[in-house]
Amino acid sequence: MVGKYKIITLCGSTRFKDAFMKAQKRLTLEGNIVISVGMFDVSELLESEHVTKDASKKLKEMLDDMHKRKIDMSDEIYVINVGGYVGPSTRSEIEYAKANGKVVQYLES
Repeated sequence: MVGKYKIITLCGSTRFKDAFMKAQKRLTLEGNIVISVGMFDVSELLESEHVTKDASKKLKEMLDDMHKRKIDMSDEIYVINVGGYVGPSTRSEIEYAKANGKVVQYLES
């Protein structure tokens, strides 16, 4: 099983941490290099009383851009769409992936 490995970036709402972890494990054991989100408590951080609105906006923009750079490095994305849920950030990542010729797979059809 040694050789060229497909690189897959996980996309989806970070509220689905358990689904992310299961998909990451399964895809890795199937012989893929898996890139995931950098943190799962993003919404809590962005809404924290200790973070200004301006800082929150800049942080969100940076994290969204970083995830698109992860997509750039990938062969495909795997969307964690528990219950069919796809939020605006994930929708943007799907559109970006498609526009850049990446394969898009979904946890749920």
